[in-house]
Amino acid sequence: GMANIFWMPIQTRTEMLTTGFRSNLGIKVFGKDLEQIDALSAEIEKALADLPGTRSVFAERNTGGRYLDIRPDRDAIARYGLKIDDINAVIETAIGGNAVSHTVEGRERYPINVRLARDFRDNIEAIRQIPVMAPSGAQIPLSELADIAFHSGPPEVGSENGQLVGLVFLDATAGDIEGYVKAAEARIRERVPFPPGTYIEWAGLYQYLQHAKQTLLLVIPMTLLLITVLIYLNTRSAIRTGIVLLAVPFSLIGAFWLLWALHYNLSVAVWVGLIALAGIDAETGVVMLLYLDQAFDERQRAGKMNSMGDLIAAVREGAVQRIRPKMMTVCAILFGLLPILWSTGTGADVMKRIAVPMIGGVVTSAALGLLLYPALYLLWRGRKLPQGLRIKNSCAPTGRLNPSPGQRPGNLARKYQSPERAC
Repeated sequence: GMANIFWMPIQTRTEMLTTGFRSNLGIKVFGKDLEQIDALSAEIEKALADLPGTRSVFAERNTGGRYLDIRPDRDAIARYGLKIDDINAVIETAIGGNAVSHTVEGRERYPINVRLARDFRDNIEAIRQIPVMAPSGAQIPLSELADIAFHSGPPEVGSENGQLVGLVFLDATAGDIEGYVKAAEARIRERVPFPPGTYIEWAGLYQYLQHAKQTLLLVIPMTLLLITVLIYLNTRSAIRTGIVLLAVPFSLIGAFWLLWALHYNLSVAVWVGLIALAGIDAETGVVMLLYLDQAFDERQRAGKMNSMGDLIAAVREGAVQRIRPKMMTVCAILFGLLPILWSTGTGADVMKRIAVPMIGGVVTSAALGLLLYPALYLLWRGRKLPQGLRIKNSCAPTGRLNPSPGQRPGNLARKYQSPERAC
């Protein structure tokens, strides 16, 4: 009764607890007849045995068990004045044993079972000679009241959703489980004919992956929506919120580049890392805007926001103040996550896939925060300046576009003849 599945014991246990299968992948074969299911499972096993990425495949056998069937003959039972219950009681007591009492030994209690000795029930001929007491007092052999014979049957009958089911266990080494399942489905459709009324369903890690996808389709939009709402409540500006959220696609560039370089596929762990990366991007983006707004507001209160040059100076001042805390934040994240890339042991594969998107995304997000945020902020604030101030002194923050003619050559004087032309 033992299936020849030679996987590691701990792996078998963890897979069984996680997915319900003793392997990382499995196929459920549904049908109406066990022999038909058994034949179809064997064909699937044969078709997938040489599929790239398959370490081993085994179809659980649904037939091949040997059973001793005792079928009462109702006509013979009626002739002797017996009942079906009389025959079943004799079979139960003589072969299986019947508890007739209990014995108490101090604090221990044991049941007392009564049945025939082994010599009278260890072969089919002895079972046929088991006597059955008739109402008339005659002892009738069991063979005259029932048909006794060995028959083949299923060692185990599995059912799901009201249908018979057979299991095919797959141990796949492919990193892309979804891609492997698609290739296996194509192979099965090509080589295995399905009788009417039979179909298959994938289980194991693939089923777990599909459930995780459905969950992520809800979790990821809700996370981004929550981040957006929190940023808006903090900034009270839709434009500021949009500028901060620009960090998300830029950080995804670095995350996917690093995933590609390390040959990692998308998985639940990777998506968890991407969700965490979105939170980090929002946090660092808000801090950058805080420094830029602080520099802008200080100059505006001092009455120094009178030209595009003043705006450029304010933006430069705020961005320069942010360089040190930004680099400290990036270094803290990188130095905290980089050791995970060299970790080994239990759980390291999952932790690496969580950390890699954050490491790659933080690098490109830092470049965005230091290079692109100030430029976007400048464009946004520059649109709010009066039309005349947008042009005035916009080419030099010092406002010295027109030095005295005696301080420059003639050709330079012609070049800077008017601010509009110089810009």
